Amino acid sequence: MKTSADSAHGRNEAMAIRVQHMTKSYGNAEVLRGIDLEVRTGEVISIIGPSGSGKSTLIRCLNLLETPSGGTVEVLGSLLFDRDRIAVGKNELRDFRSRAGMVFQSFNLFPNLTALENVSLGQIHTLGRGRAEADARSAELLARVGLAERMDHRPAELSGGQQQRVAIARALAMDPEVMLFDEPTSAIDPELRVEVLQVMKQLADDGMTMIVVTHELRFAERISDRVVFVADGCIVESGTPAELFGGAKSERLRQFLAAVEETEL
Repeated sequence: MKTSADSAHGRNEAMAIRVQHMTKSYGNAEVLRGIDLEVRTGEVISIIGPSGSGKSTLIRCLNLLETPSGGTVEVLGSLLFDRDRIAVGKNELRDFRSRAGMVFQSFNLFPNLTALENVSLGQIHTLGRGRAEADARSAELLARVGLAERMDHRPAELSGGQQQRVAIARALAMDPEVMLFDEPTSAIDPELRVEVLQVMKQLADDGMTMIVVTHELRFAERISDRVVFVADGCIVESGTPAELFGGAKSERLRQFLAAVEETEL
């Protein structure tokens, strides 16, 4: 578990993400109800909560993969959403998304491309890098995630854990300032999850600003500066891992932790 000293070691206190009173509705169904969240540069935030609580919708609203219904969203100094409208143009939004990498539950790799080609593609078409420069960067990142020997393999030749590590390398290839993870291990066999979690822990140790939606509570406890518990579309409780896992204040969080503990017996 991180200590207060770990949280403070040389980290910039500038604000990377600021969300105020964010709501999201689908018709009459209110999925998010007045979310307020601030994330400092270099901070690692884990979002936990029961299925259907709004966790994935929250993180997808941070880069406008989902459009909020209300509130404000500011990320990396850019006001993305203001009250009832998207506040940036298409070109600005595309540029922003290269600065805020996202890794999904599904790997979304191109099946006909090798791992190296999957990682290089966005660099060439979005960042304008030449093939040689993109491939060199891709090889470096694939080695970083432990796939130096697999870069010429296509997705069908890789395990689920390896495919997700390719997806992480692809996101990192865009040189992001923030990484968003939406349940990155949920589609992976349990014995392979450790591969992905190790890569994510290294990113956290290197000071990457990260928001991680996860069911992996022990992992959240280990890497997080703060943990945010979401239920019924609201942030019910947030604090350090020690505060949430060692002394939950709300009955709703205590119920959730008890249910998780019971399923792990």
